[in-house]
Amino acid sequence: MTILRGESTAPLRRAVFRALWIASVVSSVGTWMQDVGAAWLMTSLTPSPFLVTLVQVGSSLPMFLLAVPSGALADILDRRRLLIVTQTWLLAAAAVLGAVTLSGHVTPLAVLAVTFAMGIGIALNGPAWQAIIAELVPREEMPAAVALNSVGFNIARAVGPALGGLVVAGAGAGAAFLLNALSFLGTVFVLYRWRRDVPASPLPAERLLGAMRGGLRYVRYTPALRTVMLRSGGFIVFAIALMALLPLIARHELGRGPTGYGVLLGALGVGAVTAASVLAPLRRRFHLEQITRVGTVVFALCCLVVAHSRIFALDCVAMWLAGVCWLTMLSLFYVVAQGAVAGWVRARGLAVYLLVFSGGMAVGSAIWGALASRIGTPWSLSTAAVGLLVTLPALARLRLPDVAGLDLSPTKFSPAPRIDTPLDRGPVMVTVRYAIAAADRRAFAAVMRDIERLRRRDGAIGWSLYEDAEDAETFVEVFLVDSWVEHLRQHERPTQSDVAIRERVRALHRGSDPPKVAHYLALGRTVED
Repeated sequence: MTILRGESTAPLRRAVFRALWIASVVSSVGTWMQDVGAAWLMTSLTPSPFLVTLVQVGSSLPMFLLAVPSGALADILDRRRLLIVTQTWLLAAAAVLGAVTLSGHVTPLAVLAVTFAMGIGIALNGPAWQAIIAELVPREEMPAAVALNSVGFNIARAVGPALGGLVVAGAGAGAAFLLNALSFLGTVFVLYRWRRDVPASPLPAERLLGAMRGGLRYVRYTPALRTVMLRSGGFIVFAIALMALLPLIARHELGRGPTGYGVLLGALGVGAVTAASVLAPLRRRFHLEQITRVGTVVFALCCLVVAHSRIFALDCVAMWLAGVCWLTMLSLFYVVAQGAVAGWVRARGLAVYLLVFSGGMAVGSAIWGALASRIGTPWSLSTAAVGLLVTLPALARLRLPDVAGLDLSPTKFSPAPRIDTPLDRGPVMVTVRYAIAAADRRAFAAVMRDIERLRRRDGAIGWSLYEDAEDAETFVEVFLVDSWVEHLRQHERPTQSDVAIRERVRALHRGSDPPKVAHYLALGRTVED
């Protein structure tokens, strides 16, 4: 495949990235084997479509509940140690489920409970895992590293379900669960051997609640992130019906066993790997919006084929094509999300993206499972396909932004003020005085809207712009920050792309001296960061 040639393989020449990549592929194969085993086991334990789809809910719901705190933890703790803990947790949960299943004491509640426990581990693991990519490869190799991770995941998607189906058919679901437990050992070993360089900072680490607020604030005031989250959420809540209802389609509509179910999931994975080889040419030839619209339509048509076709070979072809669309859509969404997040808040920004993604999976799986209990599995999947088509005109105004031109590497636009005061003292009021000619008032007002977004994104809890009542050419910007240490962090957070916006303000300011900045500290109060 073209994606595995030339410069695309450069990150694999870096020892730690290569070792973690191989270990993650093995671990992902084990996870897919467990997913097949758990879904198939539930169809044996209960005939209820709702309970079967709750397996998908149990694995997705923890990410919805824990994404924001886990992203904050990944930004303020040692990510290596956090990953070792989460990988060990996943190993233990899979081993427990395997032991309970082999002992013959497994129940639907036990499967859902352990699935939920593993979902907790995945929720705590996900943001930290996504954030360490930037630590393992230089900035110019980041696109190749992200592509390789997608290829590895989808190789596992292609191999894992088919292998899981064979294991479940030959040795039972318990064996698949124990093999999954063993698959985490490699990742734990590589992480244990990795000697991570932790950059020193003169400022204390953020506290959990403050870090969580900062992550949510960043998303709120970053339009590109908000757009991609709405678009990805609108897609996934309907598209997940195919994965959630597939075990029921395979067993009751197609009359297939666990091997047939694994083959269908494997076809989806093969399609995803195929997409990795055509994604780059597609992005060069077409706009992101064109690709996502076509991908949505084709995925919906594949859902309709799987819902109503009883020809296994045709269903496999539809699953392969659905895999091509699935990987293409999710990769484009992820590239936009990754490109819109600055380094200081990377794990938190991606965590909120994962929250929307996993929340859509959990909510969608529950909806389509409940609907299948009332109108049947084929018509529930058909309804989801129609819903996908409806999202196109409904979200037409939310065009995916092009983030290729953004440079989110850090820069210190202005030096931090040297004021001897306790770090936790606050609130802090900062004023910036501008001299603006009457002819530039309209341009100044426009650029200050962007400045407001930057101030709030980087930590301001309040912002206002005032005009001097006695001098129409004097304006004062006022913003509030929780504490002095948070204001110092504001000086560490601007990116290279922010410089252009701030330079536009400087260009409108009259006089040779820069705008005058003043800082005011609240009397008699300290605010916890």
